[in-house]
Amino acid sequence: MSVELPTVSGQFGDEPTLTFPTPDAPVGLQVQVLSEGDGQVINAGDAIDVNYHGQIWNGGIFDSSFKRGSSIDFPIGVGMVIKGWDDSLVGKKVGSRVLVSIPPEFGYGARGVPQAGIGGTDTLVFVVDLLGVKH
Repeated sequence: MSVELPTVSGQFGDEPTLTFPTPDAPVGLQVQVLSEGDGQVINAGDAIDVNYHGQIWNGGIFDSSFKRGSSIDFPIGVGMVIKGWDDSLVGKKVGSRVLVSIPPEFGYGARGVPQAGIGGTDTLVFVVDLLGVKH
């Protein structure tokens, strides 16, 4: 059985728009490389620079660096961000656009992030553009 993930408009560097195929999110962490870059492979412990769009499955946008007009950087694969990001971005190449569907157990857990409008049962969907590795 294939997993249905949202379709994503736009190319690497463009602010994406998501279209959800079903009311219910898939089970487990789902990762799809929308376009593969030709940069270096990201390793655990690297500080990466990304643009991202975060949306609740079939819901609203809760955060977007695209909308802010400024990328962010952070260490990956070392527990500094949610597990869904650590597990899905390590091993990808710089220049890639990645779609990730993150269930609560790989996101913010049962407590969610109420101030961001994220409930404890919400599946989070991110489109992440991998811009670079900081040295």
